[in-house]
Amino acid sequence: MTVELKSNDFVALADIALRNPDLQRAVGAGTRGGYHKRAQAMYAHSAEHGEFLRQQAAEAKRRALRKLPDLLELAERNLQANGWGVAWAEDAAQANQQLVAIARRHGVETVTKSKSMLSEELGVNHALEAAGLHVIETDLGEYIIQLNKETPSHIVAPVMHKTKAEIRDIFVRELGMPPTDDAEAMVAFARKMLRQDFLSADMGVSGGNFIIAETGSLGLVMNEGNGRLCTTSPRVHVALVGIEKLVETVEDYTALTQVLPRSATGQSLTVYTNILNGPARDEEADGPEHCYVIFVDNGRSQVYATDYAEALACIRCGACQNACPVYRSTGGHAYGWVYGGPIGAVLTPLLVGLENAKPLPHASSLCGSCKQVCPVDIDLPRMLLDLRHEQAQAGAAADGWALGMKFWAIGMTSPRRYALGGRAARAGQALLGDYLPAPLGNWTDYRDFPKFAPKPFRQLWQERAAAKRRGQP
Repeated sequence: MTVELKSNDFVALADIALRNPDLQRAVGAGTRGGYHKRAQAMYAHSAEHGEFLRQQAAEAKRRALRKLPDLLELAERNLQANGWGVAWAEDAAQANQQLVAIARRHGVETVTKSKSMLSEELGVNHALEAAGLHVIETDLGEYIIQLNKETPSHIVAPVMHKTKAEIRDIFVRELGMPPTDDAEAMVAFARKMLRQDFLSADMGVSGGNFIIAETGSLGLVMNEGNGRLCTTSPRVHVALVGIEKLVETVEDYTALTQVLPRSATGQSLTVYTNILNGPARDEEADGPEHCYVIFVDNGRSQVYATDYAEALACIRCGACQNACPVYRSTGGHAYGWVYGGPIGAVLTPLLVGLENAKPLPHASSLCGSCKQVCPVDIDLPRMLLDLRHEQAQAGAAADGWALGMKFWAIGMTSPRRYALGGRAARAGQALLGDYLPAPLGNWTDYRDFPKFAPKPFRQLWQERAAAKRRGQP
C-alpha cells in the first residue's frame, strides 16, 4: 500500500495512540529494550571505545556527504564495471517507472522484497501491484503489516506496535494458521508460507544500507535470511538506494557496520552482513542473472543544499526512536508518514514540505537523547529548533502560542510587571488549587503543579539587604 501523508494530524493521532493500551505496552517494551541493548553493545569495552566508534562513523558519513557529487559518479562507474545496471530517479514516480520497466523487460510476474524504508517512502508496493505484479514482503515484521494492510511503525522493527496476541490473530485470520501463542511456532508457520514465494519469485527488490564507491559494491545489513534469498535467488535483483547512502571506502563501510547493528539491535554484528558485487559470474553456480541499482533523489538534493544536510548522514538504525520520550508514548504511526521519532520530525518536513508537517518540529521535549544515542552524532535537537524558527519567521506559529509569548515578553521586560505577575500567580493558585484552567490543564491533568514560594526571591533579597542596613545578621 502507498503511504498517505497525515503529518499535520500528529496531535490527533498521538491522542489515539496514548489511549491504546496494547500499543503502549508493545512500544514501551520494545523501545526500552532497544535502548538498553544499544547501551550495552556500544559501551561493552568502555565508554571511550564506544564514543570513538561513533566519531569514526560520523566522520565517514560526513566525508561522504562532502564529496557526494564526485562519489556518485565514481560509484556509477564502478557499479557498471561490476555488471550492475545503474538508473537515476528524481522522484518517487520516476523511481517506480524505472522499477516497473525493469520488471517488464525481464517478464517478471512475482516480486519478493526485503525490508526497505525507501521503498515505503516511494510507495513501491502500490506501484508494482498497479502494474499487475504480485509483491510479497519477506521480512517477518513487514510481512505481518502487509497482511494487516498497515505501514511500518519503526525503522528497524516495523511491527513494534503489535503485541504477540495481535500478531497471532493476524496469522489466524489471513493465513489460516492454527491458533497458538508459541512465538517459535508462529515464526515457523510464516517461514513455511514464504518458502514457496522465495522459490517462485522472478525479481527481488532490496534497499541498500550502503554503496561502497571505491569498489562499486552494495552493502546490506540484516538479521533474517530473507534478504539474502531476495538478492540471490531470483534471476533479477533491483536495489533502491537513496543518493545519500554512499560511503567512500571499504574501511568506512567496516566502521559503519560496527555502529549500525550495535545501535539498531544491540548486536556486535548482524547475522547477515553482505557485500554484493553484481550478477553471477560465469564460473558461479548461482546468483541473479541481472542486477540493477536505482539511485533515488526524492528531495534529498534539496536538503543537501541547506543547513540541514547533516540529516542525510542518518543510517536508519532507529536508536533515536528508542530513546525519544515522545516516540515511546505515541509510536511511529502518529507521525503521519514513513519516518517517525526525532529523525522523522526532521526528515518529514524537509522531504514533504514544512507546511505539510507543521506539528512535527514540536513533537520533541528537546531532551537531547536523540543526539546522545545517534551512531553518527546528528544534531537533531538543533535542527528541530531551526525548523521551529523557520515556522515562527514565516508567521506559522499557533495564534494562541504567539499571543501567550507576547504577554510573557511584556511581563518579563519590566521588574514591576514581573513582580505583579508573581503576586497574581500566587493568588490564582490559592484560588484554583492544584488544577489550572484552559491549556495549563494539559499539565495539571497528569501532574501536581509545584507550589509557589510564599515569598519571591526578589522580596527575600530586599529583606536581607534591609536587615544588613539595620545591622542585623
